[in-house]
Amino acid sequence: MKNNHEFRPKKSLGQHFLKDIGIVQEIINKARFDPTDRVLEIGPGLGALTLLLAREVYHIIAVEKDSRLADILNKRLSDEKIDNVFLINEDILKLDFNRVPSLHEGNFVVIGNLPYNISSPILEKLVENRQMVNRAVLMLQSELAGRLIANPGTKAFGAMTVFIQYHAHVAPLLHVPKEAFRPRPKVDSMVLEMDFQRPYPERTEDDVHFRRVVKGAFAQRRKTLINSLKNSFVSCSREEILSALEKCDMDPKRRAETLTIGDFLRLSSALKAVS
Repeated sequence: MKNNHEFRPKKSLGQHFLKDIGIVQEIINKARFDPTDRVLEIGPGLGALTLLLAREVYHIIAVEKDSRLADILNKRLSDEKIDNVFLINEDILKLDFNRVPSLHEGNFVVIGNLPYNISSPILEKLVENRQMVNRAVLMLQSELAGRLIANPGTKAFGAMTVFIQYHAHVAPLLHVPKEAFRPRPKVDSMVLEMDFQRPYPERTEDDVHFRRVVKGAFAQRRKTLINSLKNSFVSCSREEILSALEKCDMDPKRRAETLTIGDFLRLSSALKAVS
């Protein structure tokens, strides 16, 4: 079997492995794990995080898609005599959390270094399973991380920002330079904490409609609210959309990135009344 230095990462899987153990330990420290925590690790890779974290928490479910890495990690776990890690060789996007005994009970913490090409669908999956997930501590490319913590009125603020910040309190934990990885990626990364137990305090009665309004408003970023919404809500007349905006005291010439989450909630409610 190849050792860690001989292992060749698959570019198609977006594989970049943390080689700086100091940063691995800092991530664990800043994430404030508890000895009773049950953890789902996405993409454990060569186990740099897994091996240290296993000594800090009660149990880890490690989900690794690459069978080569799964074999290497299994051997490392055996050599280190670590018995509280259960390794699943499967695609995280296809894994049904409810069918994994240690996960279906809920209340677990997610951690992982997410490949850029599947970051968005993984975030979607976590949101869909938010009743089971307490927190997520995720390493993301800096650009995407910046979008998730962006404030209204900035270019980075978009539909994904609204969705994630609506469902979880998001906070940056650590900046990670590209030099900390092997092979070295083109950009730096950032570790974020998403606390699904602290969602946005105002709630909608219709999540599906709220999502539709947000996506519609951002569908054409350069267009004004009235024009973006008219293209997305074809069943509503221009006058009905203008009426909804007026009810929310919103200038129809504003653009989506200037609205707060609270604004979107009010707009969603007003549009639901006319759609």
